[in-house]
Formats: sequence, C-alpha cells, structure tokens
Amino acid sequence: MKAIILAAGLGTRLRSLTENKPKALIPVANRPIISRNIDYLKFSGVQKIMVNTHHHYQQLLDYLDKKRSFGIEIAVRVEPEILGTGGGIRNCMDLAHSGPFIVMNGDVLTNIDLARARDHHKKAGHIATLVLHYREPYNSVLIDNRNQIIEIGLRNNPAGLAFTGIHILEPEVLQNIPEQGYSDIIDCYKGMINSGESIGVYISENHYWHDIGTPDGYICANKEILARNKTPFAVAPGSVLDPSARLEDWAVIGEASCLEKGVWIERSILWDNVTVRADKRIRDSILTSGKKVDTDLINQIH
Repeated sequence: MKAIILAAGLGTRLRSLTENKPKALIPVANRPIISRNIDYLKFSGVQKIMVNTHHHYQQLLDYLDKKRSFGIEIAVRVEPEILGTGGGIRNCMDLAHSGPFIVMNGDVLTNIDLARARDHHKKAGHIATLVLHYREPYNSVLIDNRNQIIEIGLRNNPAGLAFTGIHILEPEVLQNIPEQGYSDIIDCYKGMINSGESIGVYISENHYWHDIGTPDGYICANKEILARNKTPFAVAPGSVLDPSARLEDWAVIGEASCLEKGVWIERSILWDNVTVRADKRIRDSILTSGKKVDTDLINQIH
C-alpha cells in the first residue's frame, strides 16, 4: 500500500507558529506531526510514502533525510508553486500508477483504523472512498442510504458528517484532476458527483482525531497525546529545570529548554531551546523555539 501526505500548505490558520517552520514539523508532545503520521501509516501497512511540500520545504527535506530510521521508503515532492490538494495529488501520480493509494492531510493526528477503511474500499468498488466521522463543527458531507456522497463542502450541517482528511483513491481519480495548476480535490469530487460518479464513504467511530491546523486544535492534540501516554507532562531530553520550577495541570517542555528558579508553567507548550527567566509564570501559552522569556505570559503565542 502507498500513501501521500499532503504537507505543502502555508499553515495560514496556525500563524504565527508556522512563520519560521513548516506545519508538518510542528512538534506535538515534542515530536513533529510528520513523524507521528509516518509511523501511523507504517503501522497501518503502508510501504511507501510520498510527501509534498512547499512552505520552508528545505527544513522538511533535511528532517526526513536525517530520519532514515523510519524503516519505510519516503520520497518528497517539492512544489515551487502551491498546487492545492488536487494538484498536489496529481503531482504525485507516479506513486499511484498501479492500485489504490491513501491520501492523508498532513495536519491531522488520528488512530483511525486504516486497514478496515482499506478493506471497505476494496469491497465497495468505488473510485474513491472518503473516511468520515461525526464531528461538529466540521460536518459538511451528506450521504445517502447506500453510503455514497450526495453533497460535499457544505457549511456545518447537523445532518451531515465530517471529512477526516483521509481518503483512499483508485488511479482513475487522477483523470478528474486538472493536468496543470492549482486545484482543490473537493471541487474535483463535486464535479465527479455531478457527472454521476459514485464516491463512497467509510464511517469511522471510537477513534481520536485532531486537526492541528488551528492553535486550539494544536493544543488539544498535545493534551490528547499526554493523556494517551498517561502523564500530564512531557519533558524532552537535555532540558534543565531548576528544582524550584513548577509544572501544573499539564505541560510540554522541548529539548534544551531551561526553566530557572521559581518558574511556573501551566497548561502550556514550550518548543526547543526556550529559556524562561526566574520567577516568571507561563499559563495557557505556546512558546516557539529559541524564545527567551523575561515576563509573565498568559494566553500568548510567542
């Protein structure tokens, strides 16, 4: 099985966290989202992954080049100009020349059972299967009693379901994506439905799923990982915490960070190489790499 991770976006909804880092490399509980998703796909039986990239692409290239221990074949496709979700998939068409392939948004963190979704896709025989779930306020897909999509791209509709950002496609889908330039795969699906093509769905339940494309979603994803690891705190190697430093509720401390005397960290995420000066309090905040903090911060992205 092969998969494409769509990771070329600018991370607009997540600014300022993405100003100097591609969204795929943003750490969730001290580990980049791309790393977590590669392991997720590998665990699900994927043998080859293509990652598309644009924003700060060299950082992603360097990271994946250094992480050859993933134990899976990984290729990177750089987009000089953003091609969108449709164009990005088509630009990786050499991966999809034989048999079905998985496409996954690079800003999703989940444990959805891909093996079941893949088996469902094979049995149903659709050209495309979208993995859906019920998740307000994202519900934007209406389906019929045959589990086929009748409308997609709506605003939040309680009668609908939400697209998880995971789909399983047959190579024939590529014929419905413009050969050049920017395109949105959702628009392509709309066109296919209007022309009478059957787009199937697999409805997932009893899983966790986070869209880390927004600050709130990013924070929730960190909390989820901590909860699943049964610990309220994640402190990376090389960090130095003064014995009087205090962590409360939950907190993530990145590599080589320093918490000086009397520091108080509460419900916050610190990336790598962050220094918090003595007696300062950080609450409900995110501190990006290399920051030196000498004032109290509450509800800040810094």
